[in-house]
Parts: sequence; C-alpha cells; structure tokens
Amino acid sequence: MSRPPRVFYEFFAGGGMARLGLGDAWTCGFANDFDPVKAATYRANFPDAADHFHEGDVWALTPDDLPGQADLAWASSPCQDFSLAGARAGLGGGRSSAFFGFWRLMEALDDQGRAPRAIVIENVTGLLTSRDGADFVALGRALAARGYSFGALEIDAACVLPQSRPRVFVVAARDVPPGLMGDSPFHTRAVRAAHAALPDEVARAWVWWGLAAPPARNTDLAALLEPDDAVDWHTPAQTARLLALMGPLHRARLEAATGRAVGAIFRRTRIEDGHRRQRAEVRFDGLAGCLRTPRGGSSRQAIVVVEGGEARTRLLSPREAARLMGLPDGYRLPATTTGALHVAGDGVAVPVVRWLASRLLEPLLDGPAILAAE
Repeated sequence: MSRPPRVFYEFFAGGGMARLGLGDAWTCGFANDFDPVKAATYRANFPDAADHFHEGDVWALTPDDLPGQADLAWASSPCQDFSLAGARAGLGGGRSSAFFGFWRLMEALDDQGRAPRAIVIENVTGLLTSRDGADFVALGRALAARGYSFGALEIDAACVLPQSRPRVFVVAARDVPPGLMGDSPFHTRAVRAAHAALPDEVARAWVWWGLAAPPARNTDLAALLEPDDAVDWHTPAQTARLLALMGPLHRARLEAATGRAVGAIFRRTRIEDGHRRQRAEVRFDGLAGCLRTPRGGSSRQAIVVVEGGEARTRLLSPREAARLMGLPDGYRLPATTTGALHVAGDGVAVPVVRWLASRLLEPLLDGPAILAAE
C-alpha cells in the first residue's frame, strides 16, 4: 500500500530552504513571504511557485487562501525581536508579532476541522528566554490550548555544516507515537530551563522528542570556499586595518596559526572599560560564525588565510554563504550581494531540516497511517 504524499505549508518561506530540506517526498500546498527579494528568489528556484506561493503580509491571509489540509505547517517567523542582536521585545514586538498572524490562521483552520497534524516553529535561541521566558510560555499555552503536544530542540547547524548556527525548533503534534520520545543531545540546558519554567497546565503538554545526533560532520570551512584566484582579496592596507581591531587573545590566535590556516573573522561591538569598541574576532576551528543578514546587527564575515607567516583577508562571498546554509551551487541567488546575503543569512540550514524531517517529522506523520494499514 503506497503512502499518500505529505503536504506542508511553509510560512515566512524566504528562499524556500525548509522546502529544500523536507525534500521531494513532500508536496508544498502553500508558501508565503512578504519580502520582495525573497519572494523573487523563491520563484526563481521553484518552477511550480505560481501554483502555491503568495507574496504578502501573513496578516492579509485568510483560511480560504490555504488549500485542503496540511500534514505539517512550518513557520520560521521573523526573529529580530528574539535575537540577542535585536531589542528583545518578544512576541509583542514589531516583526515577531507576525507569529500571531500565522497562529490566527492555525486557529481558524482548527475551527474548520483542517488543523495541520504537526507544526514546526523555528527561531533563534532567544525564543526560549525572551521576556524572562514569558514568550515561550505563551507559545506553549497557545499550542496546548489547541490540542497539540509540543517540545523544543536546540540544534546547532555546526553538527552538519561548518557554521555555528544554533536555532530552536519547537515541534508540536496532535498524535505522538511513544517510540519518538526519549533523550536527545538537543535537550540543551536552555531547553531544560525553559521546560522547567512552564506552568503545570502547559507542562502537561510537553514532549521530550528523542531526536538522535547526526553522523559527525566531515566538512570544514576551507572545503566550501572558492579557489584563492577566483575571489577578490583585501589590499594589504585593508587587511592591516581589520587585524588592528583584534584584541590580544585573537591576535595570539592569528600568530599561532601554522601551515595554511583558514579562519573566519567577524566584527563585534564589545564593552571595554565602560566604552563600546569594535573588535575583530577570529576562529580557526573549521567553522564560520553565525551568518547574519546585512542589516541584522552584525557585519559581513571575512575570511583570513595565514600561509608562510603572512595573512590575507577578504569578504565571504554570497555563494560561500549559500554553501554554509547547505544550499547547492545550482541554487539561484539574487544578483546583488546584499540581496544574496540577506536570503542566505535569514534562512534555515537545509541539512538540519532534512535530519529533523527524516528522523522525527516523517516517522511522526507516517506512524499512525502505517499502524492503521497494518
């Protein structure tokens, strides 16, 4: 007996990275994003976009815009108000209030008997602590009130990609097969603290999803970079100015590099002696720092190559940023550097979605159907 295709809705879809991670065994019934650059990127990469993609504000949608009944609703709502780089206004602030635009649609679908069987809400780790945890409690209470059991997983993309990118995935479902519960390396201290802070009536809906860790990553940052002769390097003066921003610890890391060492440099604002100061910080652990959007509160990352006692630097290219998100080289990026970095830096890591789908979401959704068939 063949299994019917799994159908999903993708809200705040960006360039469609969750769709890519879910893969060909899933059918997109509906997708939306309000950003024109992201919408154009989605259309450029998915020929069937005209059939299901809606460009516009989630608040302008109605349940009638959503066809049929989805197995899964995926929501990567704007994260600025949860991010440590933002104002931490929480669910009540600015762009993150778009989450409620999404949630009112889920409530309306439930009222019509068309609620998705599962929901994934992906966001920055600040979701767990925003407003001293009040936002996570509100999210859990909303899910539980509609009959969903839920649990959170904190997954760093560094487990599958050479980029440090921790994100929270709240997975909610109406039916929870016992075999999917258990220990997980993604039950981090922050997840456990968020669970411990839930009121009893919300905590009763909690699920400890037993998602295993993927195989050890075997790719480092250097493997994803363009050849040296295919990119534009900083002038010696530009490199000197960048390296001059390093404090003693990071200067020591640079000077200790031997052989051909490839590292990532990112600029941060630090408070030193009561004053804000821009610092360049380098890592040689085979990882890039977390990609940001060009206006996301952090500057564009740089690459440093130390060889023969000399250091050369340059900016990370848009294609390299796309690779750090797990996007294939055939993925069509916006023509402008800013647009391409915005799409990549504001997305979800494709291999993380694939692991979550294959080891949790697909067994979660297929389990009841398989049992019924037997």
